[in-house]
Amino acid sequence: MTKSVLVTGATGFIGSRLVDELIKKGYKVTSLVRKGKEGNPKSNIIYGDLTDKKIDFKDLKFNCVFHLASHTPLEKNKKILEKVNLDGTKKLFEEIKNITNSIIYISGLGVYGETGEKVIDENQKYNPNTNFVKIRLDAEKYLKENSLKNKIDFAVVHFGDVYGSDGWFYEMLIKRLKKNTFRMPGGGDYFKGFVHVDDAVGSMISVLEEKAFGESFIIADSEPVTFKEFSNFTADQIGAKHPGSVPAFLAKAVLGGDLIKLLTTSMKVSNKKISNIYKFKYSNYKDGITQVVSELKEKNKI
Repeated sequence: MTKSVLVTGATGFIGSRLVDELIKKGYKVTSLVRKGKEGNPKSNIIYGDLTDKKIDFKDLKFNCVFHLASHTPLEKNKKILEKVNLDGTKKLFEEIKNITNSIIYISGLGVYGETGEKVIDENQKYNPNTNFVKIRLDAEKYLKENSLKNKIDFAVVHFGDVYGSDGWFYEMLIKRLKKNTFRMPGGGDYFKGFVHVDDAVGSMISVLEEKAFGESFIIADSEPVTFKEFSNFTADQIGAKHPGSVPAFLAKAVLGGDLIKLLTTSMKVSNKKISNIYKFKYSNYKDGITQVVSELKEKNKI
């Protein structure tokens, strides 16, 4: 029997790739798409927003709901973040609780806050240090508790910085490196866990297919690296100069405190747990960036 899944945030950088891959694997995919956006025409498109009073899911039933829809840390207004990322998630749950068997919630590594130099895994306690992450964590707790009450299988994945041929990596890094206008907040000497979008998508699907519910997973490649090294390697691959830096306080004035805090918080993570059920295509940033740059060149985008 063909499995039926719902993807929220289906037109986003990660969500659109997830929809594509699920369709390739033979899933019957429903995409929740905001009006004005174009969803994958091979999926069943439902137009709606987390803030709508009602989303009409008709008579559909799902084996799993992948919940990716959310505002990003670029949104500085706390009330808007709460309305979409928390209240919207609660409302979505009320609408899907009787029509899905499982929920996979997509979050980020920011839930762990400041972790110092040690390499952390899923046993690390949550210690969020931004409003954005605290709101996302409230949504996670709500989904986890209420899924348990309603006998719905639940899992959460915490992504590192997901990169690919579109999204932030292309728009904010590649384009600006080419123009020599990119500057690293705070100098870039903080460790990050990066993950190629193909591995982000593959990991999520593995959680569903391996029935790895009742768990949380850190999703990042096998090689923690500083943002400076990551940016410099990217510059080398496209023939651009290594970027300079900008004081963090100046970057905050432009992009907002939460985003810069998340970006400049140093963190080393282990992907051992997810690697038990998923084999990474790109186990390190160098292999991943090389592939993305090759893809961008094929598309004549660089």
